[in-house]
Amino acid sequence: MTLLIAICVAVIFGVSIYLLLGRELKGMAMGLFLLSHGANLGILAMSGQPLRVVEEKTVLLGPPILTQASIPVDPLPQALILTAIVISFAVTAFLLTLLVATYRRVNHLAADELANDDRPTVLTTL
Repeated sequence: MTLLIAICVAVIFGVSIYLLLGRELKGMAMGLFLLSHGANLGILAMSGQPLRVVEEKTVLLGPPILTQASIPVDPLPQALILTAIVISFAVTAFLLTLLVATYRRVNHLAADELANDDRPTVLTTL
């Protein structure tokens, strides 16, 4: 199961890098979104399975809140993923806002054409 998740993480990272190297800003944004999802899945994969071998018996680890019932699972990866999801949501909202503002201003999202566009003039009054 861990190998399958590692392959999924590698594919997600590969696709996100491919999208980030594209020429369209929409694709770059999608690559950034996929990169954050791949990082979250990687953290989840590294957190391990909720099983532990204790005295030659396989024990299912319980939730970190109910410590009387069983051995608790490590809550740190879950907290890291939750924090990463919140940060990713904020970055996604900001990036989509920038994409909409750019499209409204120049009517295209091609990175090559954006480099050739004229910059707005700054009005200075003295």
